[in-house]
Amino acid sequence: MSLQDSRSRAGIKDRAQLGVCAGLALLGVALLVDASRIGHAASSNDPVGPRAVPIVLGVALLVVSAFYLVDILKGGRGEEEEGEDVDLTHGADWKTLGLLAFFFLLNAVLIDYLGWVISGSILFWGSAFALGNRHHIRGLVVAVALALITFYVFAIGLGVNLPAGILQGIL
Repeated sequence: MSLQDSRSRAGIKDRAQLGVCAGLALLGVALLVDASRIGHAASSNDPVGPRAVPIVLGVALLVVSAFYLVDILKGGRGEEEEGEDVDLTHGADWKTLGLLAFFFLLNAVLIDYLGWVISGSILFWGSAFALGNRHHIRGLVVAVALALITFYVFAIGLGVNLPAGILQGIL
């Protein structure tokens, strides 16, 4: 491989990094624009209001993208993974990725009908299964516990009501 080939490949990598940087910046701008459209609804229970978190995240994304841009323009590159458990010669594990996508989409379809606790349990159990857990009963118990905990944390702690679905009146 000649020096010119390696430079042209490095240039392509830099353009890809610039694309990621631009994507972060666009996401930050989108968050700020959306946050500006949220009505001010501060109360005695919540003096900050619902706009604070999207604004903080939008500004943080813009700051990160600015630092990333400076690093790219200075010639910085991420180091290749050198961990013991990572084999760079193997490609992506499409089976695992497909299973994760399937359980995520299944959750999106079922959440309105079955509610968060059941669809979230399926999501958590399916994700653990896709990532290699073979203790199915224990995984199911942990998944149900996680779904119940997140349901009540959102409902009681944050005041956000997740759909109860067929368990309406029971939870």
